[in-house]
Amino acid sequence: MIISGLLAVSKILVGWQAGSQAVIADGVESATDVLTSLAVLVSLGIAIRPPDEEHPYGHGRFEILTGLMLGHVLTVTGVIIGWRSIVVMLGPHRTPAPYAMWVLAVSIVLKFFLSAYKLRTGRKIGSSALVADAANDAVDMLSGSIALIAVGLSVLSPRMFPLADPIGGVLVGSIVVILGFKVIRETTLHLMDTMPEAKTMREIRASALTVAGALDVEKCFARKTGLRYHVDLHLEVDPDLTVRDSHSIAEQVRNKIKGDLPWVADVLVHVEPHPPSLRQNCPE
Repeated sequence: MIISGLLAVSKILVGWQAGSQAVIADGVESATDVLTSLAVLVSLGIAIRPPDEEHPYGHGRFEILTGLMLGHVLTVTGVIIGWRSIVVMLGPHRTPAPYAMWVLAVSIVLKFFLSAYKLRTGRKIGSSALVADAANDAVDMLSGSIALIAVGLSVLSPRMFPLADPIGGVLVGSIVVILGFKVIRETTLHLMDTMPEAKTMREIRASALTVAGALDVEKCFARKTGLRYHVDLHLEVDPDLTVRDSHSIAEQVRNKIKGDLPWVADVLVHVEPHPPSLRQNCPE
C-alpha cells in the first residue's frame, strides 16, 4: 500500500507537470491499488476468523465478496481513465516532457516484484482477493509499459505521433476494464459454488481411498468458502459393517483428507453401501 501510494502521487504529479495523460492515467490506476490493497487486508482479517454459531462455515466468503468488489472498482476506474483520455484526445494537448518516462520505468520494476510476491502468497493460502490484487499489479506493469511507449513516441516524434500519449491512456483504461470483468467473473463463480478443476477433485478422491475400508467414492462435491474448500463426499463401504465401524472409517477419511490437503477446511462424509460385484450377481 505504501509503495502504491508513493507511485500514485509521483505519477500524477509528474504526469501533470510533464503534460502526459498516459502517465496521469497510470497514476490514477495506482491510486486505486491503495484502496484495493486496503480492502484485501481487511477482508483477510475477517476471513481468518473461526466459525461461530451464526457462521458455521467460517467467514471466508467475505474474502470472495471483497474480490468481487475489487472487480467492480477496477471496471469503473478503467472507464473513467479511458473517458478522460478520450476527452484530452479530442481537445488541445501538448507533447509530454521526456522526464515523464522515468517514473513509469521505476513503477514497472516495483510492480513486477509486488505482483510476483502477492501471486505466490495468494496461491499458497488460496486467497481469491490476494490473487486478484496480484493480477491488478500485473496489469499495472502492462499499463505502465503502454504508457511508457506512448510517452516515448510522443517525445521522439511529436509530429508523427501527436495522439500517442492520449491513445496510451485509452489503452490503459481498456486493460483495466478487461481485468475488472475477469475478476468479477472468477469471484462470481466461487459465490455460485462452482466446482473446482478436475485435478483438485481427483486429489480428494485419491486421499479418501487410501483409508482401509474405503472401497470407493460414489459422489464428491467441493465448494470454496473463502480461503479453503468444504467437501461433501459419498463414501462406499462394506454393507455388512456395523454403524460403529462405518462411522469409524468415515471419520478416518475425513481426517485423512484434511491432513493430506491443507486447502480443505472440512469434509462431510456420507456412508453408502458398496454394491456387490457383477460376478456375485451372476449364477455359476
